[in-house]
Amino acid sequence: MSESRPPAAPRVLVGVSGSPGSLTALARAADEARCRGAQLWPVLAWEPPGGDLAARRQPVESVTADEWEGLARERLLQALSEVFGGPETGLPGQALLVRGSPGPALVRTAGRDGDVLVVGAGGRGRLHRALWPSVGRYCLAHAGCPVLAVPPSPLRAALTSLHRRNALGLRLDTGLLERDFETVPPDA
Repeated sequence: MSESRPPAAPRVLVGVSGSPGSLTALARAADEARCRGAQLWPVLAWEPPGGDLAARRQPVESVTADEWEGLARERLLQALSEVFGGPETGLPGQALLVRGSPGPALVRTAGRDGDVLVVGAGGRGRLHRALWPSVGRYCLAHAGCPVLAVPPSPLRAALTSLHRRNALGLRLDTGLLERDFETVPPDA
């Protein structure tokens, strides 16, 4: 007689780094998990600066791997707090720390039947794309499960522009903000 295992519960895994795009993806993944009746698994992939190979060749003596992992755990808890108001998501599942490069670590973790992987698809310029590979593109190309790429919030471009103008010492254009407030009723 053969034993049969009950099918694993469906999971929605989401790559979390603490960036604004990953926070947007985390909120979207929670909605997706609720709609599917699935577990939510926030995943933060981490590695020592310069990668594992560099850490093995020339270990940084002032910071141990356990300390790097502790910093990654803090970053994951901070991201959960920013989206859910605390470390609990209100959904079944668990938060994971995975050691490794983000793209391969997420693809490796999302390997069960019924998994869905959610990643942020940040708006990035050509220079940024050339210097730093996209985790979202890697996951879309290599994952064996469906991948949901969440675009950045529409406010991100406006905030980036304001930050750039502020850093350069340029005058901020508040005309758009004033027009937006004029359309809001006073009792709102």
